[in-house]
Amino acid sequence: MNQRLKKLYKEEIRSSLKEKFDFKNDHQIPKIVKIQINRGLGLDAQNDRILQKTIDEFRLITGQHPVVKKSKKSIAGFKIRDDMPLGVTVTLRNEKMYAFLDRLINLVFPRIRDFRGLSPEHFDQNGNYNFGLKEQLVFPEIQYDSIDKIRGFDISIVTTAGNKNQGLELLKEFNFPFTKN
Repeated sequence: MNQRLKKLYKEEIRSSLKEKFDFKNDHQIPKIVKIQINRGLGLDAQNDRILQKTIDEFRLITGQHPVVKKSKKSIAGFKIRDDMPLGVTVTLRNEKMYAFLDRLINLVFPRIRDFRGLSPEHFDQNGNYNFGLKEQLVFPEIQYDSIDKIRGFDISIVTTAGNKNQGLELLKEFNFPFTKN
């Protein structure tokens, strides 16, 4: 597997962040813990073909089999029954996480039409970053002929950063394309 970003983090990013925020302890330095990719299908998940297609797409994109998320209780107003599939999720850690992050930054973002960068406003108070992609075709693994409908998904990058500013600086060090405010 490609260890480029992991090596970059250990050799350059850690020391840069330690100096920038004046951390006394190495364990205070923010790092990326996991990347979670989710797609909610709603009532489309009842269709076995659509659900299987989504599972196959996630397996191609992440290199890992997704978990099918099911409803916990029935809600008549939304036509949801107990234990009904509603979406899929994948949690990436370690090598697969760094490989996905590398492909996301260097292959996927440049392929997005009219891409001007990501908004730095999507950090939560703990320094985690959340954003969505509108279509799965930006990933080079997905063939245009194989999709029946364009479906987006959400990506959450979970960090150990203590606040928004530390999370932003961490992702900037990884060359995340943020817009200028």
